[in-house]
Amino acid sequence: MRDPLLPVSILGRTCQRRKSLHWFLPVVLLIHLVMSSEAIASTPTSQPSAAEIQLALRKLGVVGSVLYVAAHPDDENTNLLAYLSKEQLVRTAYLSLTRGDGGQNLIGSEQGADLGVIRTQELLAARHLDGAEQFFTRARDFGYSKNPEETLAIWGKDAVLADVVQVIRRFRPDVIVTRFSPELTDTHGHHTASAQLVLEAFHAAADESFHPEQLNAEVQPWQARRIFWNRSSWSIKPDDDLSDFLKMDVNAYNPLLGISCGELAADSRSMHKSQGFGVARTRGPLVEYFKLLDEGEPSTPFEKSILEGLDFSWSRCKSPPALKRLLSRAQHDFVPAAPHKSIPILLQIDKALDSVADAGWRAQKKSEIRDLILACAGLFSEATSADFRVVPGASVEITATAQSRSPAKINLREVRFSGGELAGQPEAVSVAKPLGTVEIKKTLRVSPDLPPTTPYWLALPPEPGVFRVQDPTLIGLPEAESPLQVDFVFELDGHVLTVRRPITFKWTDPVAGERHRPLEITPLVSVRPSTAVLMFPRGETRTLTVRLAAAAPELSGTLRVETLAGWSAAPASLPFVLASKGQETELAFRIQAPPTNAQQNSTTSTLRVVADVGSQHFSSSVGHIEHAHIPIQTVLGRADVRLVSFPIQQQGSKIGYIPGPGDDVPAALRQMGYDVTLIGDEILANLPSNGATLARFDAIVVGVRAYNTNEKLRVAQPALMAYVQAGGTLVAQYNTNNRLAPLSVPIGPFPFEIGRERVTDETAPVAFLLPEQRILNFPNRIGARDFDGWVQERGLYFAASWDPRYQAVIGMSDPGESVLSGGILSARFGKGVYIYTGLAFFRQLPAGVPGAFRLFANLLAAGQVQNAR
Repeated sequence: MRDPLLPVSILGRTCQRRKSLHWFLPVVLLIHLVMSSEAIASTPTSQPSAAEIQLALRKLGVVGSVLYVAAHPDDENTNLLAYLSKEQLVRTAYLSLTRGDGGQNLIGSEQGADLGVIRTQELLAARHLDGAEQFFTRARDFGYSKNPEETLAIWGKDAVLADVVQVIRRFRPDVIVTRFSPELTDTHGHHTASAQLVLEAFHAAADESFHPEQLNAEVQPWQARRIFWNRSSWSIKPDDDLSDFLKMDVNAYNPLLGISCGELAADSRSMHKSQGFGVARTRGPLVEYFKLLDEGEPSTPFEKSILEGLDFSWSRCKSPPALKRLLSRAQHDFVPAAPHKSIPILLQIDKALDSVADAGWRAQKKSEIRDLILACAGLFSEATSADFRVVPGASVEITATAQSRSPAKINLREVRFSGGELAGQPEAVSVAKPLGTVEIKKTLRVSPDLPPTTPYWLALPPEPGVFRVQDPTLIGLPEAESPLQVDFVFELDGHVLTVRRPITFKWTDPVAGERHRPLEITPLVSVRPSTAVLMFPRGETRTLTVRLAAAAPELSGTLRVETLAGWSAAPASLPFVLASKGQETELAFRIQAPPTNAQQNSTTSTLRVVADVGSQHFSSSVGHIEHAHIPIQTVLGRADVRLVSFPIQQQGSKIGYIPGPGDDVPAALRQMGYDVTLIGDEILANLPSNGATLARFDAIVVGVRAYNTNEKLRVAQPALMAYVQAGGTLVAQYNTNNRLAPLSVPIGPFPFEIGRERVTDETAPVAFLLPEQRILNFPNRIGARDFDGWVQERGLYFAASWDPRYQAVIGMSDPGESVLSGGILSARFGKGVYIYTGLAFFRQLPAGVPGAFRLFANLLAAGQVQNAR
């Protein structure tokens, strides 16, 4: 079995060995995880500068690795990663236990799994800048966790520990660094759990009896030499005793790159755009603090560096004596203006590497040699398609282009196509000619059994704590290789060099210029319901629209809905015709809920939409996630709709909504029949101070974190308070008030402080502190049942203290903690009502939680005259 965490090896050797190429390449062509631009972003292959080549030549002589471990995207210390990778030249990687799918999104409406896709790509973009590699476990980010016991219970400790061990065994770090302490501190439960897991994995990875199924000829038990806790400077208080911490200044300046590690790290950190983590470049000292947690045998003393005393030279691998001389000569003789002159010495180094006993480092350095030869030769190669999508079994035109841009004498021997077969030809095209510029156009018939494109960890429905991954060799990888690829087989002085490129679609954007995206494999028909949750307030009949998109011409069939007993659809099916590729059409069904009355509880069901085309059945949608800082992502979704029928009363209908980042609440309110008007920046900027233009709204809602992110909202605050004073109702959802997102103006009519308190247990009992308070009784009588079925959490960023003119309506707490009563604050102000709520309505309403809708309807009606419908 090939090991996906080991790097690619590249070179067949000499003319005499060419006949054995077909058995030789499968052995040495392992999946390469060095994060080149073509691997992470489907961008044009970039040519390293002479300075970058010179730095890579130095790195050939460094045989050491460091693995950094934490819980989420954005937890990593990019200062340290840049320093280790670019200054110390050790192989460096970040293992994020989760993909950040439980977090929040400042740049769009994506939540859950889609947000995890974005944050995965942001990590890859960050690693492309700081030079480290990226790994993951299967753990799901289920939101904030207050203690590691809860975290490990939900994840399933053994599964995630096994994943950490697998990454350690494959990456083989000499030093492991954890961002968080394994001891209980004032931090996220995921954070502490990540440190506890890697500390246990430090020894478990060396135990051949621990998950022996991971072991094979290429993956063996591994004992790292040291494991450290890298304490964050943000957590250090002035009176903390740091005498047992090692201190390192990691902001070295690299004259070859013309940038310091701190500057590079800031650019890397700023790729976490969905979290709003853009930072300024740092050029002064950056001191990091490390505490030794454990050591392997033999231990070696150190005082100034986490790497001190460890042998990172080739002598650790029993390398041939000639290798050191060749490496020294390659560095000394490098000519920046003529990099191609270094190719002969690089080929000699590659041959000397054959005698290195350590298979892991031999393969890694052969991979680096391969990349250096490509760089020194100025060798360009790419494979592009005539379209960005293709249906399994269909054909697509592929253009394979190779170009030598240096005096190096390179022959292109053949071009191989994978993922299908060429029309009337074998998969390989023989070329056998000196390389200037070669362009080969072929029609590739894609294998009919290839699965549609989607992130590999989302291909199967997940378990509560972890993603399900069918192929165990993918565990740890940030993303899977595309099955649609082209191999270019070059020859240099009798040596064979194979370069693999994914097939991409290339186009020109009039603003961004040349862009690339992966060639995606798509279902014949995309079936996309207009909503993932369809609400039936009071059991009303609702319309469900379904958009069909064709991935091939001349399609016809039947679209039908499958419902469970008690629910009905009219009509049960509809015919459709899609004449051309890319054509879309929209069909509508009327869905009827089971009979209900005001006393009944909610009724839920799942509806599936299926498109029948001949004997084939399609029930998935093709979605795309598009943001400028990451490549376009294709995510396959099931064409399922959650149906929720429940009793609810509403008062007033006209809602003004000031959206926060990533806000899906307006769409959920519209499903309930509210007339929602978005109040954008232009309206906010021109509000009269008396708020008169807002009087037409029965209530105004402020989205989550809107005060943190929208300066115009802060300016409009006097007008909003005037609206309330004149008789309006304003509901402000949670905001934060900390060093990353401070509140610069009061957001309520009377003072209150927003804290960091939250209730993470979505089943936590709720106490009604003021049972007769209007919010709990009008127009819906709220009870314990209304807090059933909440998702991920009860709430976050509750009010911590407040003026006595506010009323605290409810209380709740996580197990073993004191009751928090700042989840809903209500105050009369003039003739109106102001409400602050930290309850997670932004999650509950899009998820279709009935009780959350009933409670939110009461918030909207808090200041209105009683006339419920």
